Amino acid sequence: MSERSPITTHVLDTTIGRPAAGIRVVLERLDGATAQEIASGRTDGDGRVSDFLPPGSLEPGTFRLTFDVADYLAAQNRETFYPHVPIVFRVDAADEHYHVPLLLNPFGYTTYRGS
Repeated sequence: MSERSPITTHVLDTTIGRPAAGIRVVLERLDGATAQEIASGRTDGDGRVSDFLPPGSLEPGTFRLTFDVADYLAAQNRETFYPHVPIVFRVDAADEHYHVPLLLNPFGYTTYRGS
C-alpha cells in the first residue's frame, strides 16, 4: 500500500509553461445528484495537491475535483472562459493511486489519468 494520498493532482499553466500555485481544489464524492465534499486544498509552489486523503482510505465510487481557476488567472491580469474546471472520474480499485493532472490555459484545459 502506498504511503501517499490515493488521489492527487497537479496543475500546469500551459500559457506560461509553469506550475500553477495557489489554486483552490475541492474533492467531492458523487452519489447520483448528491455531492459530498470530502477534502480540499490549494496547489503548492509546484502546482500540486498531494494530501487530500489519508493512505488506505479510498473506497470505489465516482469523484469530482473542482479547480477554482478564476482567482489564479485574475491575479495575473488574465481573463478566463472557464472560472471553474470540474473533472469527474471513477475509482474502481481502491488500492490504486489516482493522479489527475490539469493542463490549464485561460480558454481551454486538458486532463488525463497520470501516474
